[in-house]
Amino acid sequence: MKKARLEIDQKKYDLNICEGTEGELGLDISTLREETGLIALDEGYQNTGSCKSAITFIDGENGILRYRGIPIEELAEKATFIETAYLLIFGKLPNKEELSKLSRLLTENSLINEEMLHFFDGIPPNAPPMAILSSMVNALSIYYPTFSEEDFFSITFELIVVRLLSKVRTLAAYSYKNSIGEPFVYPRHDLKYSENFLHMMFHSPVKPYKLNPDLVRALELLLILHADHEQNCSTSTVRLVGSSKVNLYTSICAGICALWGPLHGGANQQVIEMLDEIQQKGLSVKEVLQKAKTKDDDFVLYGFGHRVYKNYDPRANILKKTIEDLVKKITIDEPLVDIAMELEHAAMQDQYFIENNLYPNVDFYSGILYKAIGIPEDMFSVIFAIGRLPGWIAQWKEMYDTVPFKIGRPRQIYTGRKVRSYIPLEERE
Repeated sequence: MKKARLEIDQKKYDLNICEGTEGELGLDISTLREETGLIALDEGYQNTGSCKSAITFIDGENGILRYRGIPIEELAEKATFIETAYLLIFGKLPNKEELSKLSRLLTENSLINEEMLHFFDGIPPNAPPMAILSSMVNALSIYYPTFSEEDFFSITFELIVVRLLSKVRTLAAYSYKNSIGEPFVYPRHDLKYSENFLHMMFHSPVKPYKLNPDLVRALELLLILHADHEQNCSTSTVRLVGSSKVNLYTSICAGICALWGPLHGGANQQVIEMLDEIQQKGLSVKEVLQKAKTKDDDFVLYGFGHRVYKNYDPRANILKKTIEDLVKKITIDEPLVDIAMELEHAAMQDQYFIENNLYPNVDFYSGILYKAIGIPEDMFSVIFAIGRLPGWIAQWKEMYDTVPFKIGRPRQIYTGRKVRSYIPLEERE
């Protein structure tokens, strides 16, 4: 094993360097405090590896994303969301028998306990869908069994996985119906995963919903592209909360809450709001780019740049092509498409954006595709959560399988007051 030498006050310490299968190198500081009395300070965990993982590989410099070794481009072209979910959670693509069983179990577990519907009675119509979804997912632990360590590898875990994957779309659709005051639409056993979700979202007795295969596939792509993205904010939250050995439902609830933030799952909504502002104010692309480059201007160009990718986000490339194909096949009354395409073209010719590695990310095009499907803006993060669910489950399971199992417990550098005495109330100023 490679070593690195750390020198503190003329005393030298050898630290192991671990290497991943793709050549990634990491400095093992797990014994740093024990040997030196120091901790590593890394605010935001920007340079800290919290785990070893065999699920997702990202090469941000070259714009590479792979699930279990399979390039995201191949999965987007050839796989279904359910195949992708199985791949992430169980480590391999399902064979015909496994896929058939999974599809059957998803169908059998699509309904939620009827008593859970009473929860919706007390929820105000203007409640944020993500708040509803997180609360209802956590409530699943009340109505459905969790697991103990003894039956982790038994049918119980498989059943919990299926229940989560199937019921989360039902809960999401119900939260939308509740927000618009329409009656719930029950899932149909003859429809596949994404078809069923769109049916529950948009069907009504007054206006029956007709499924469009191109829009169904577009939703499948969005779910696949969001399925995992290694140790991001919400995934790390799922792992950290799950490290206390709390049940899977509650861990997923925590992930949904983390995803809710505008810096994470809400970023694509901000892109749509930005494009709307550009359209309403009649700004030219040249004006927009100049505002984005001006430090004193409060305008923010959302959807460009990424904490990991220093190249074109491969997911954005796939979504861009999907939108271009949809425009050719069906009529999309979405003027924001032209603005987004023109904006990207101009930015990619601009030296400032090239030098600063500001390429379009997945959020730049995902919101436009959601709108083309008919998804309202306050549901964007909910769809993101449905897509990310397999990754959360896979990461949670991988953490649970790790030996030795450790509860997450970051350290800190204290910057508060030094020791002082308590002052009685009558003596305080």
